[in-house]
Amino acid sequence: MPRENYNDLLAFVMVAREGSFTRAAAQLGVSQSALSHTIRSLEARLALRLLTRTTRSVSPTEAGERLLLTLAPRFEEIDAELAALSELREKPAGTLRITSAEHAVDTVLWPRLERLLPDYPDIKVEITIDYGLSDIVAQRYDAGVRLGDQVAKDMIAVRIAPDMRIAVVGAPAYFARKAPPRTLQELAGHDCINLRLPTYGGLMAWEFIKDGHEVKARVEGQLVFNNGSQILRAALAGFGIAYLPEDMAREHIATGRLVSVLEDWCPTFPGYHLYYPSRRQSSGAMAVLIEALRYRA
Repeated sequence: MPRENYNDLLAFVMVAREGSFTRAAAQLGVSQSALSHTIRSLEARLALRLLTRTTRSVSPTEAGERLLLTLAPRFEEIDAELAALSELREKPAGTLRITSAEHAVDTVLWPRLERLLPDYPDIKVEITIDYGLSDIVAQRYDAGVRLGDQVAKDMIAVRIAPDMRIAVVGAPAYFARKAPPRTLQELAGHDCINLRLPTYGGLMAWEFIKDGHEVKARVEGQLVFNNGSQILRAALAGFGIAYLPEDMAREHIATGRLVSVLEDWCPTFPGYHLYYPSRRQSSGAMAVLIEALRYRA
């Protein structure tokens, strides 16, 4: 039967249940004459009488009873599913895929998600550690996390962290072997622990700034890693000097396990931002995530 006739089937169910064209028409919001015409057309297409009409009542025939028993549960299931879908607008749910660097996950994403997710059991989050500045649209991510100056201009960006200062650090045991550098030029005589990032096509240059003068230093050393946590571990073990977000090293500097050098040259970068392509059709789950991550100074 053509789909446009499903309303006729619903009309039949309503009349059969109510046992009255008058009451069924009132519930459906149509006139009694229009409802009678709908039922007669349905019976004509099926070539079956579905309802027995008297001046006092309306009751289903044997064929009508069979059709009612088949259709009524189906319409109830549809109503229940539509009600469940309506609840999704009010109850955030679904899976959110996010790409981010490891440091942002450790310092921003996970601490906030740890507090958020217990209150929203229907929200699922998938996080991919990626230093490649992925195209979130092409790779079907819902959002990404980058430093503020790395976010493309056509993206919507929400600040989720304060500005990030860099620290250049080494262990006391390392500086016992080699004197701490006092100038950028002296870095050439040190073992510097390098970071390899796919976006740089090689080893990341160490960026410095002082009195408006910017310098990108290419440093060398025995070790190269592709994530910050391993660089920190190697620095703590005395293998060389590390260039890291200051918050990764702050605790170790405070306890004396690391020594900060070249502090007057260490730059500050725009903090992490959550970015995504459009406000249109943003899910309830995404809205909850944005508010949970939004940075409030």
